[in-house]
Amino acid sequence: MARLKEKYRQEAIPRLMELCGYTNIMQVPRLEKIVLNIGLGEAIQNAKALESAEGDMAAISGQHPVTTRAKKSIAAFKLREGMPIGLMVTLRGERMYDFFDKLVNAVLPRTHEFLGVSPDSFDGRGNYTLGLKEQIFFPEIDYDKIDKVRGIGISIITTAENDEDGRHLLELLGMPFAKDGAS
Repeated sequence: MARLKEKYRQEAIPRLMELCGYTNIMQVPRLEKIVLNIGLGEAIQNAKALESAEGDMAAISGQHPVTTRAKKSIAAFKLREGMPIGLMVTLRGERMYDFFDKLVNAVLPRTHEFLGVSPDSFDGRGNYTLGLKEQIFFPEIDYDKIDKVRGIGISIITTAENDEDGRHLLELLGMPFAKDGAS
């Protein structure tokens, strides 16, 4: 069993019940899924960019990514409907807990001058989204083998009903939020 999942069961659930006033263990918010996303605007001109990013995404997530395609044509961007413009992976279960553990303990501390993640990136329903400017922060990525530095979007979807409960959950699982507006 994932180390983080055990921590959730042993420490986070009792603490959340106490903090948020839940009476039933099934009311306690939990991680539902983590979605990783890379936008590849350059894939319009450079088809190799898609293959390279696909390899990076598979290494980071441990799962094969799905290609996202343009929903409509935009002439100004030379984009036609159906063209590949990004990659996405949805993690659930053990892989999700392993990825979150790696993100909190290995990736975020490696970012340049890291003071914590912004506490303001919640969506109103307890879900949290953050973006990393470079994929090289992940230990699986070999800096010498990447063709281009790409950003990656990470959305953490929880079952929390509001941002406060979602924040409590992520804090108890180890998410390093910035203190007093320093982000």
